[in-house]
Amino acid sequence: MSSKAKKRVVLPTRPAPPTVEQILEDVRGAPAQDPVFTALAPEDPPDPSPQAEDSEIQLEQIYQQSRAYVAMNEGLRQAGDALRQKFDDLRQTGQRLEQDISQVTAATS
Repeated sequence: MSSKAKKRVVLPTRPAPPTVEQILEDVRGAPAQDPVFTALAPEDPPDPSPQAEDSEIQLEQIYQQSRAYVAMNEGLRQAGDALRQKFDDLRQTGQRLEQDISQVTAATS
């Protein structure tokens, strides 16, 4: 073997990581144009109008759902009232029928 293969290179020890205070001091001291802050920023800010349109569409859908719910609730209330009226009519008709039956049986006996 050659002497290069046997030689081991010793790397210097790594420095200690910075403390939180040192990191905060470095970030606070950096200008707003620092590449750290601008590298990931989008070139053109997104147009806010699509978000506004999306929220308006969503609000319109919620409004229409609410209107449909109120209309359905009113329809159910009216149907309940109509069913109560029909029930009362049937009960009265049943009572008259029982009276008529009792009169017919009394007349035939």
